[in-house]
Amino acid sequence: MAKQATRASYGQALVKYGIPNENVVVLDADLSKSTMTTKFKEACPERFINMGIAEADMMCVAAGLATCGKIAFASTFAMFAAGRAFEQIRNSIGYPHLNVKIGATHAGISVGEDGASHQCLEDIALMRTIPGMVIINPADDIEAQLAVKAAMEHNGPVYMRFGRLAVEDVNGEDYKFEIGKGVQLKEGSDVTIIATGLLVQESLKAAETLASEGISARVINIHTIKPIDEEIIIKAAKETGAIVTAEEHYVMGGLGSAVSEVVCQNAPCPVKIIGTEDFGQSGKPAELFEAYGLTAENIVKQAKAVIAKK
Repeated sequence: MAKQATRASYGQALVKYGIPNENVVVLDADLSKSTMTTKFKEACPERFINMGIAEADMMCVAAGLATCGKIAFASTFAMFAAGRAFEQIRNSIGYPHLNVKIGATHAGISVGEDGASHQCLEDIALMRTIPGMVIINPADDIEAQLAVKAAMEHNGPVYMRFGRLAVEDVNGEDYKFEIGKGVQLKEGSDVTIIATGLLVQESLKAAETLASEGISARVINIHTIKPIDEEIIIKAAKETGAIVTAEEHYVMGGLGSAVSEVVCQNAPCPVKIIGTEDFGQSGKPAELFEAYGLTAENIVKQAKAVIAKK
């Protein structure tokens, strides 16, 4: 099966859905070859702006364009978008609820050899604190491209999180993406595995291993972390009585925190959050996933542990 990084999907979707929409303008902070916005630049240079290494300035320009009726896509690495330009996103985009889309690529430890300074593991937590901000973390090429289309059609700020690592598709060509709706990929009755981004693939592998041991695991893909699909989470909590969450993000403030907030208020049950608890380090993505427990093997281990707490 062919693999593709979701950052490449971002660039392709901007061309596919953005070129026909004359209101779409793409901005980049001197990283267009890495964020893949160069595809849009080549196809429609008059609607592409290279802001240089000035991420905070880029967010303010995107906000200004939005006030003039444009749909501005501000693109850079997740570390620079969520970290360096947080104040501008909060005050210039979030506060006035402007129609700006943030394309944040190279998120998580799967950035690999670039090391801790570029491995953004706190962006979801930061963006969750901004009222009205939609947060999308696609799992594969198909989902990523449809997420860009959905963001383009949504009126309001959207933060999209894309990866550098090429991954296999988990969704089919008939897949329908909807902001705020989780997707159940596998039925199960003993435990629910709720994952986002690259950990969706690992969760499906974990479910297969658990099945071979006689344990029935439900697998849910939460591509939209805010607004989160409370209904699918509450249903899973009530029907399986145990939940494991998996994400390429800190355990604080990410998917696991969002799921726990829903569960504790509506259908309390044991929840185990799988994510990182420290800064990343330089290394190959597979080695880093192993070192930080972002693997199918660890999901299996934690699923058994949380079942024992039921």
